[in-house]
Amino acid sequence: MRNVIIIAALAAQTVNAFPFLSEMPGPNPSRFSPIRTASNVKRQSACPFHANHQGAAPYNSKYTYTGAKNGLPGTGIGGIKVPADGDTAHAFEAPGPNDIRGPCPGLNAAANHHFLSHDGITTFAELVDMQQNLYNVDYGLAVALATLGVGLDGDVLTGKLSLGCDATRRTSATGDLLGKELGLNGHNKFEQDTSLTRDDFFLASGDDYTFNSTLFASMASTCAKKFDRDGLALYRYQRYQSSLANNPNFYFGPKVVIIYGAASFLYELFPSFGPEGTPDLATISSFFGAESDGSGGFRFNNREMIPANWYNRRLPYNIPDAAAEILAQYLKYPVLLGGNAGKGNFDLLGSYNGVFEGGKFTGTAKDVTCLLYQFATENVPSSLAGVLELPLQIVEFSIGKLNPVPKNTFCQSDESKSNDMEASNPGGDEVTFSMYEEGRV
Repeated sequence: MRNVIIIAALAAQTVNAFPFLSEMPGPNPSRFSPIRTASNVKRQSACPFHANHQGAAPYNSKYTYTGAKNGLPGTGIGGIKVPADGDTAHAFEAPGPNDIRGPCPGLNAAANHHFLSHDGITTFAELVDMQQNLYNVDYGLAVALATLGVGLDGDVLTGKLSLGCDATRRTSATGDLLGKELGLNGHNKFEQDTSLTRDDFFLASGDDYTFNSTLFASMASTCAKKFDRDGLALYRYQRYQSSLANNPNFYFGPKVVIIYGAASFLYELFPSFGPEGTPDLATISSFFGAESDGSGGFRFNNREMIPANWYNRRLPYNIPDAAAEILAQYLKYPVLLGGNAGKGNFDLLGSYNGVFEGGKFTGTAKDVTCLLYQFATENVPSSLAGVLELPLQIVEFSIGKLNPVPKNTFCQSDESKSNDMEASNPGGDEVTFSMYEEGRV
């Protein structure tokens, strides 16, 4: 019960500092105010519905990729052509009007190739398998990202997640009885301000999921059409400055480590052979569904796809790798964390977990890893809005998913680096976190 009280207190502090958060559609951080339904928030008039839901295309003995199946670890041996020659089950198929797509091009492309359910209603196991087989993401990182996605934006009972809009009646075990599950379009969960190619929620009447060709052109220009760490770190800084100046409800909190991590995918996962390849304009355009408009700009072609003759990275992209990239990007252009309470009125984030001081991240790559674990085990997901005692079930879900990952991959309990971190201590003393995968950084 103490964890519930702590979560509620932190949520209340956040709403007090940034009152606009209490007006967000979906689960209210304070869990005491009604959901906003103001007409000025642009929402999809109706979330697409596909009557014939089919899961991801199954893997078989001929086309195993890394061998990941049923949410379990694969071999981690990459350098594999994707889709494999002859694997028609994973050939590209553009999304139709009844298929859901959202703000993440890597997931959209995976669904377009049937590595995820083509209609955009995916599952925890599909997400874990896809990341390993398609991109050769390490099992630990794949589990962490799937846990964050389902936990923050989906349903922990069914394990389902919408890649985009609110599909609660299809993702939830109880319909919308316990609140809305906004999918990956949900604001300030996975999706956040300063997206690479999507508008801030409050600057686009709630449309934080549609491809913005102007932003893509800006990113391409800033990166000089080579989307490496240096270019993307600079572009992330530019997006921050733009949101700070123009978005009166701009919020840049601790979970921004996720969007720095997502930016690293452009040069660590998207090039053929990963970091051995080149994150050039043709490659990035393919994943983002961008094409030339014939006049020096870009337009969206609805074809987010794996480039031709493409191979996944040879070595798996793991949590220490991602943490190092997150930190490296941030340190190139350190910015203040906090949010606007109106234009020109920026409030600094106070101290947080000993790694945010004076509005800046002051921790190490190890601290980034620990934060990823804490985000998965301390947040209130969409499906359980407004029910005070249910966050403990979310904690149990996340710990149950994360703890089978090899020991010390994430920060672990000093008391018991084992699978029963919370189960052995319900309602007991506060757990401290310290360690991280040993010997990797």
